[in-house]
Amino acid sequence: MRATPIPEAMLEPIHDPLGSARDAIGAGRLAEKGLNVRHGTILTLEDINVSFDGFKALTNLNLYIGVGELRCIIGPNGAGKTTMMDVITGKTRPDNGSAYFGETLDLTRMSEVEIAQSGIGRKFQKPTVFEALSVFENLELAQKTNKSVWASLRAKLSGEQRERIDEVLETIRLEGSRERQAGLLSHGQKQFLEIGMLLVQDPQLLLLDEPVAGMTDAETEFTAELFKSLARKHSLMVVEHDMGFVGSIADHVTVLHQGSVLAEGSLNDVQADERVIEVYLGR
Repeated sequence: MRATPIPEAMLEPIHDPLGSARDAIGAGRLAEKGLNVRHGTILTLEDINVSFDGFKALTNLNLYIGVGELRCIIGPNGAGKTTMMDVITGKTRPDNGSAYFGETLDLTRMSEVEIAQSGIGRKFQKPTVFEALSVFENLELAQKTNKSVWASLRAKLSGEQRERIDEVLETIRLEGSRERQAGLLSHGQKQFLEIGMLLVQDPQLLLLDEPVAGMTDAETEFTAELFKSLARKHSLMVVEHDMGFVGSIADHVTVLHQGSVLAEGSLNDVQADERVIEVYLGR
């Protein structure tokens, strides 16, 4: 049952309690920007159900992501992975159930824009960058999400904003391509740029959909290093089919099947689970 939030840390009042499954995830602390994560949990999904024309995409889904955790989500096609991320980002409203960011932000009552502004960033499988703009301009535009494209590019950056972009460029290893047109980047570099476009907004939770699809071995290896370094400052949810990549980054793995959690634990644990072998991994 959900515990009542600490009054001084509250962003919205809530009255329903929380249970031991959530308490077990972390010792609890307040994340940056005042997000209440007293129980150490940044994302809570409980009893989420979503149906499309009679088809149950999610069924009584329960999921808890800890602060600073790097969680991998795996499962067969149609397991509900994309629908789950759509619920978290406000694109899809659940039929019932609860979805909380921190202790107090009810995602089911927030718009997609409000959710993004609260600190949840999502990267889709196909990179979506402004190909006619430079790498630097893409990051500049992402940092100024409350303005039009051209108004943002005409506005002058503060010294702090420039420093942040320079820091992100170094993090994604594109500092040498800052003036290069984004459309000329390789597929992997476009993926890194889009991750950078999320990072300049300082999200507390990153949702990443098949981030290494189409990457070279070297790019995949760098992505693993990048994600592990980001997990120190952010919480990450990574949906991926590449089991080698999953094994190189995951703290914890969740297996979805038919819209519900089939198994959870270390990669070794879920790979040894007979149910997971039957529906996903095979023999």
